[in-house]
Amino acid sequence: MQTNFSPEQLADPHVAESEKILRKCVHCGFCTATCPTYVLLGDELDSPRGRIYLIKDMLENGRAADPETVTHIDRCLSCLSCMTTCPSGVDYMHLVDHARVHIEKTYRRPFKDRFARAVIAATLPYSSRFRLALRAAGLARPFAGLLKRIPWLKTFGVMLDLAPRARPAVDGVRPAVYAAKGTPRGRVTLLTGCAQPVLRPEINEATIRLLTGQGVEVVVAAGEGCCGALVHHMGREEQALAAARRNVDIWLKAAEEDGLDAIVITASGCGTTIKDYGHMLRLDAAYADKAAKVSALAKDITEYLAELDLPEQGTRGLTVAYHSACSMQHGQKITTAPKQLLKRAGFAVRDPAEGHLCCGSAGTYNILQPEISARLKARKVKNIEATKPNVIATGNIGCITQIASGTNIPILHTVELLDWAYGGPKPSGL
Repeated sequence: MQTNFSPEQLADPHVAESEKILRKCVHCGFCTATCPTYVLLGDELDSPRGRIYLIKDMLENGRAADPETVTHIDRCLSCLSCMTTCPSGVDYMHLVDHARVHIEKTYRRPFKDRFARAVIAATLPYSSRFRLALRAAGLARPFAGLLKRIPWLKTFGVMLDLAPRARPAVDGVRPAVYAAKGTPRGRVTLLTGCAQPVLRPEINEATIRLLTGQGVEVVVAAGEGCCGALVHHMGREEQALAAARRNVDIWLKAAEEDGLDAIVITASGCGTTIKDYGHMLRLDAAYADKAAKVSALAKDITEYLAELDLPEQGTRGLTVAYHSACSMQHGQKITTAPKQLLKRAGFAVRDPAEGHLCCGSAGTYNILQPEISARLKARKVKNIEATKPNVIATGNIGCITQIASGTNIPILHTVELLDWAYGGPKPSGL
């Protein structure tokens, strides 16, 4: 793609990077076939290629974002399926990230949107606030229908629908060193996260049980928290970078004290972001090298378990439909390890049709774009149910919450099934 940025524009390192990305696009259109929003809506501007044109026009002309551009960028799930498909290696992830930051800085959204986004950014990334919000949701749920009929409160009605009806127990995982059992095989630190310990605390508990049972010492460091992904994808750059810097400092301190084999992550959406810390903080002289070290240590739990060569288990007589989260298959390029681990653990594994298409969760997407999200969820659930599984497994809390709201088939994190297969308790979801 030909570009026409001025030398003054290219002096901005963010613009210079986006210009390089834009020039790689050859307009082939392969991305349209695998883009969920284009598949659903059939609008060129709701395809990666169309959004690339909008971003190019906005950045090249040095103008503020306009309503049309914002509409189509907001509809992007950041599922990154286009990057898996693209034959030219267009780095769409970093291009759309830059566009979202530009939108946040130059475009004044309607009050209802600003208010909803501010509440989300001030609540979801903080476990204690999120837990309080879920308690409030239990009281406010009867008013969800009314809120959805009031334009500037519609988003809050959607949030009430998404909030779980049963509040899980408080996360039992606390900052500590969890000793390995048997012959020591490694030492890792675990990202406990922000929303996951509130929605599904048993995921972190299963992870620690499984790792320590396999001889891996697990460090849960005090002070670590949200990886920054939720606000990063909302264009709130400074809030995202502050979260990244906090975690970088804490994890490197743990690594320097006793060494670490990996930073283990059980939410693939977080994993994609943490593996990108080196890029996100590349212009920060104080953090560039440190962030790159953290990114190099980051591993999805299934990546790390695959290195342990877990023993084969006898058949458990359960069929598992494996849903590969977009952030897992497209963001981190992890496609076979989770399924191989499940098979070694004794489960029959099936791949649903259209596995490359997003379930519609995508961080806060199911809150901010509920209509499109609902259509994607229905499509995903239909394909999963067609495999006639006993249980669904996936590696991302957002997908778990989204898919669970559309089916009666139990859905668990992959690590919960693996923990059970290797001596842990039977998951409560079964």
